[in-house]
Amino acid sequence: MSPRTINARPVALAVWLVIAGVIGWIAAFALTVEKFHAYANPGTAASCDFSIIVQCTENLNSPQGSVFGFPNPILGLTGWVAPIVVGMAILAGARFARWFWWAFFAGITFAFGFVLWLISQSIYVLGTLCPWCMVTWLVTIPTFYAVAVHLVRSGVVSDAPRVRAAGAALAPWVPLMAFVTYAVVLLLAQLRLDAIPQLIDVIF
Repeated sequence: MSPRTINARPVALAVWLVIAGVIGWIAAFALTVEKFHAYANPGTAASCDFSIIVQCTENLNSPQGSVFGFPNPILGLTGWVAPIVVGMAILAGARFARWFWWAFFAGITFAFGFVLWLISQSIYVLGTLCPWCMVTWLVTIPTFYAVAVHLVRSGVVSDAPRVRAAGAALAPWVPLMAFVTYAVVLLLAQLRLDAIPQLIDVIF
């Protein structure tokens, strides 16, 4: 393997990146539309407001909803394009240099960290669970784990056989990693907000 280029073609990862990117972009678009609606119709409830706990309005109107001086969904509209492009490029046969994977992972890590912070703010500060935000959480979490494991398995982190073997061993556990993270978030939301009954009402 070239020291500058990672030759493994991670088709499964590529497919997931496209799927996650599309889902994440749709969620960001929906939240952006809701924000524009709020600008045009001050004081009206968002269409994704289902209860005091499960709603979008509180999150969108909060300081946490515009951390960088503009609505957070705009980050999603731009940021989720990257996984789609990377995934499609891999499926088309592209091979990326090590530095590219590190740059891509830096963006994914930022998204993961930002999502964890927003989860904590939603549960412990705002006391709400935004439906479209939760969709974003749903795809960001496994994307982080999947890309991290790929970096280890493919030799981005190290060319050492043991390191790559460890990554290969971890790969089948990515769904479980995501599921455990979901379970922890749900447990925290339940303990703080008694959220499970209200989420069940929304879903069913």
